[in-house]
Amino acid sequence: MFDDFLSPEDRDVAQTSISASDKLRFDNSRITAEGTHMPLVTSAPTSPSPSTPAPASVHFAAGQRIRSIRFGDFDIQTWYDAPFPEEYMSLPDGKLWICEFCLKYMKSAFNASRHKLKCKMRHPPGDEIYRDGSIAIFEVDGRKNKIYCQNLCLLSKMFLDHKSLFYDVEPFLFYVITDVDDTGARFVGYFSKEKRCPKDYNLSCIMTLPVRQRQGWGVLLIDFSYLLSKKERRAGTPEKPLSALGALGYKSYWTLSLMRYLRTAPDNPRLEGIVYYDHMGP
Repeated sequence: MFDDFLSPEDRDVAQTSISASDKLRFDNSRITAEGTHMPLVTSAPTSPSPSTPAPASVHFAAGQRIRSIRFGDFDIQTWYDAPFPEEYMSLPDGKLWICEFCLKYMKSAFNASRHKLKCKMRHPPGDEIYRDGSIAIFEVDGRKNKIYCQNLCLLSKMFLDHKSLFYDVEPFLFYVITDVDDTGARFVGYFSKEKRCPKDYNLSCIMTLPVRQRQGWGVLLIDFSYLLSKKERRAGTPEKPLSALGALGYKSYWTLSLMRYLRTAPDNPRLEGIVYYDHMGP
């Protein structure tokens, strides 16, 4: 086709295929560049061990692809494997880098630093429906913000054993709780619920980052799910069965709610009164 324009040497394509040695040279060059231009920051805080214990039943699999994530200023050890794309099966040190604002996942510190310079998101997509001081909750529609919600589900899978929803996010609403500072609204946790649920479930899945656990964020998310049920004027209940950590959170919340009701209840409290007060379903 190009015989009249190119010499035989220019038409030769034998050297255009990528060989194993080419891949090795590229990987070595990338590692060298990352170490020279973007050294890892060793002074940044890591996950405080008292607030990030894995459940006692967790056994880390030998073939687990992602063993830790870099999320904001924290290195967080993952508890379970998540179905990330095939290209993330062999990370250099088993660490995945995730943007704390848009939840985009990356394979290296160099890619993460470049993304940080370009990322314009400073809060979850969707509508801010609650604000109290530095606490903000955003309602994110799985149909309108599909990529963000899929990334959110993949993130939660690394800390939830029975999480099965990853890509079919359109039928769900996601309520993302954040801690707002001068930089933006930093992700803390979330819960999801079906838009149209015939069983009156007010919560399908709940997750708080391990570095934010034992600080009351999970109880606040549960309380907010019941406030939504109260606004909808119906009793709500979480989807069953509950995970081990979910059961602990709900037992704590139900105990607090019961004590709060009994403090102002009549002399002979009835179960119907508790349901009406907190909009709790069976």
